[in-house]
Amino acid sequence: MEEPRWLTEEQQAAWRRLVEVLVKVPAALEAQLQRDAGLTHMGYLVLMTLSEHPERRLPMSHLARRACASLSRLSHVVARLEEKGWVRRERAAADGRVQIAVLTDEGYAKVVASAPGHAGTVQQLIFDRLTDAQVRQLTKLAEALLENP
Repeated sequence: MEEPRWLTEEQQAAWRRLVEVLVKVPAALEAQLQRDAGLTHMGYLVLMTLSEHPERRLPMSHLARRACASLSRLSHVVARLEEKGWVRRERAAADGRVQIAVLTDEGYAKVVASAPGHAGTVQQLIFDRLTDAQVRQLTKLAEALLENP
């Protein structure tokens, strides 16, 4: 049996700080979006992602990858967005098994109205606290952590 790979003291300190960031930042973003826009963070990500694509539409599987969500979770989020009239689902013409998420005009207006408050919160929580060099380093760190093992 292999011995556990315990964290060093330095790794433990870094890990605990990262956990704080992973808990506090999403909670603050969620609170701002709920308060100011009546949206969940995942709902905002879905609307934003669709708004950035031609014709404001994507297959659900592509949208799930881009929003970092499982298809099941995405389906629930899209259902809630559909209830509000911000998204609709269509079947792909070429393959009826494929569902396409489509951002409605109302959904586009919602994401446009919500974006300034969200961007301001991201600025306040993250970028106002970092130098330009730290932002570049943050990008490199995130890329390293997200590389496929």
